Amino acid sequence: MTTRLRERLARLDRVSWAAVIVSLAAGVLTFAVAATVFSHHSANHDEGVYLTQAALLLGGQLEFHAGPLADAFHPWFFIEDGGRLYPKYNPVPAALFATSMGLFGEPRVTLAAVAAGNAALVYLLGSLTFGRRAGLAAAVLFAASPMAIATSSAFLPYAPTTLCNLTFAVAYLRSVRDGSTGAAAVAGIAIGIAFFSRPYTAVLFAAPFICHALWRVAGAARRVDDPSSLSAFSSLPDPIRRHGLTALFGTCFVAITLAYNVRMTGSPLTFPYQAFAPMDGPGFGERRILDHSVEYTPALALESNRYALVEIATRWLAAGPLGTALALLGGAVAVRGWRASGDPGVGGADDGSVRSGTSSGTLGLRRTATPLLGGVTVSVVVGNLFFWGTHNALADLSDPTDGLASLFGPFYHFDLLVPLSIFGGLGVAAGARTLPRASRWLAARTGSQQVARVAVAVVVASAVVVAGVAAVDAASEPIDRNAAVDAKHEAAYASVDETEFEDGLVFVPTPYGEWQNHPFQYLRNGPGLDGEVVYALDRDPVENFAVLDAYPNRTLYRYGYHGVWTADPDAHVTPKLESLDRRSGDRIDAETTVGVPDRVARATVRVDPRRGAADGPDRTTYTVTDPDDSLAVDWTVTPEGVRLPGAGTAADAGGGSTEPVPFDPEGDVVAVTVTLVDPAGATYTYRQEVTVRESDDGVEAVWPPERSTCRLVTECGNEGTYLPDEPDTHPEWVVFETDAETNEE
Repeated sequence: MTTRLRERLARLDRVSWAAVIVSLAAGVLTFAVAATVFSHHSANHDEGVYLTQAALLLGGQLEFHAGPLADAFHPWFFIEDGGRLYPKYNPVPAALFATSMGLFGEPRVTLAAVAAGNAALVYLLGSLTFGRRAGLAAAVLFAASPMAIATSSAFLPYAPTTLCNLTFAVAYLRSVRDGSTGAAAVAGIAIGIAFFSRPYTAVLFAAPFICHALWRVAGAARRVDDPSSLSAFSSLPDPIRRHGLTALFGTCFVAITLAYNVRMTGSPLTFPYQAFAPMDGPGFGERRILDHSVEYTPALALESNRYALVEIATRWLAAGPLGTALALLGGAVAVRGWRASGDPGVGGADDGSVRSGTSSGTLGLRRTATPLLGGVTVSVVVGNLFFWGTHNALADLSDPTDGLASLFGPFYHFDLLVPLSIFGGLGVAAGARTLPRASRWLAARTGSQQVARVAVAVVVASAVVVAGVAAVDAASEPIDRNAAVDAKHEAAYASVDETEFEDGLVFVPTPYGEWQNHPFQYLRNGPGLDGEVVYALDRDPVENFAVLDAYPNRTLYRYGYHGVWTADPDAHVTPKLESLDRRSGDRIDAETTVGVPDRVARATVRVDPRRGAADGPDRTTYTVTDPDDSLAVDWTVTPEGVRLPGAGTAADAGGGSTEPVPFDPEGDVVAVTVTLVDPAGATYTYRQEVTVRESDDGVEAVWPPERSTCRLVTECGNEGTYLPDEPDTHPEWVVFETDAETNEE
């Protein structure tokens, strides 16, 4: 095999070597972008889904088995079914990522390999269709397209599925050109895998080829004089044998897909994505996923997809409008050539008699491939009208910088880059073919061959510079936007990156609802939920205690942040990874000391449980007038409830009671607040929330409490998270110290 590879490399000419270099460059660029611009993953939280699925596959699993704790470990876009959690996506892209995870410990190797493979296959497909120079230019245009760069560099399924679709197209055309049953079988396997990966995407890409195959098979069947003579596979006409093999292998993977559906959802016709959101498929009318729904009408489909196509033409194809102009030029050249030429394939090119290298075979193949590429353009555009995903990705149709499409382009149209790049490559090749003619014309006009050559060289150099600048300019904008997102993520995960976990259990917040990896897809669990670090959702206190009981010997942490988590890349948060412990005893005596600025008229101390209990007061409070520059508050947690000893001894008890405030014995969150009030009525509140429950020892608490400081309100969530080591997040006079010890009665 090594000798054969060396022989093939030795036979490569300059165009072939250039194609190899372009493909390798695409792979290197993709790896570099993935490792830098997406170092902590992108704003598309599907990445976490596929990487979690890849880890499951490496562990020999298709799902998590979390039992009664499923809700605590529920990842984004996973379906919960009787304690098991399985992803809504089919496993093909995840299997590709898992391959490099297992071999190299780095899934980005797969991204690089897929990008290089796509560029190489675009070259091959362009070469088969319009010649090798056009194929080389097509590979450059594809690899330089901002949508290819951004989407291929993230752990998303679009580029891997296109790799399968391109393999199918190249193998299909080679089977037509060479009469090869082997290539036909490869085509069937490739499109079958693409179907297993993304069924709708594969069907849209393959539709023109399927129509062509049916037409050829029907034509071959009509030419059979004696059907009884077709008693063996070898006696079948070549088109029937080849396209039949493609259909057979493709159908096998359709069967595998349906079997996977049975394994995951219990029904062959219910895909996991349908189990997750039954109204999230193709079609018009009400479309819904979770709490997001829209009345998807044909008018809305036309508006959204028109906008998406404009975005591709002006922003997401290589060199923007210049690349689109080249594609239009190439399309015009292709149509003109197709209409002007005869069809050498009719009656011979597809009956197995034409072989590689013959002039008639090449012309016949190109005449076949040209409408197939045009058909892919039409099927992708028309097919996406029926899917509301493009509308969702665009978000605000009036703002090209909004929505996921602003970061990756209209990625549901990713396959559209293939025909656009190839027709663009033909446009480049057509332009290059005019150069000798232009040089001769100039030489005749000027009387100097040298002047003509210099003029042509200047024009070519200028065109290359203009195209290069346009390509860089088109790619830089989305890369900059994604880099801003990554800077936000890098800052948010700084405390996690700086920590070496050993048997850790980390509770993470839920700003977007009770989902793991939405938004914190960087914090993922392993397949056994038992790695060096396990991430659990910070939820109801009873549910949190259930997680703590299931992992009794782990080092505990709470991940939080100061600020408000939004999709805005400029809205950074300051992270906090806080060590926790579990304290239990007959009672827990706590003391909280807070700083008080000048001109504070009074301070109100209050205890308020979230759940409470049926008997006893639902809260207790007392007021301190004219507090000093610091105020110490004592409070005690017992099985009977939380007591404020100061309520009976304060200068102004304000109606407070020394009777303990009961909490839910199964688990509760008790808030102890100190609210400072100035003479004008403005307030500043120190808030701490401690998770408590009754235990065999008496009472148990997770320590320290969650602390926050709030202006004008008594509760402000993560926006006011107290960070003692970040003085810029609160006024300089703020002091917030709390300590506790367990005691026996």
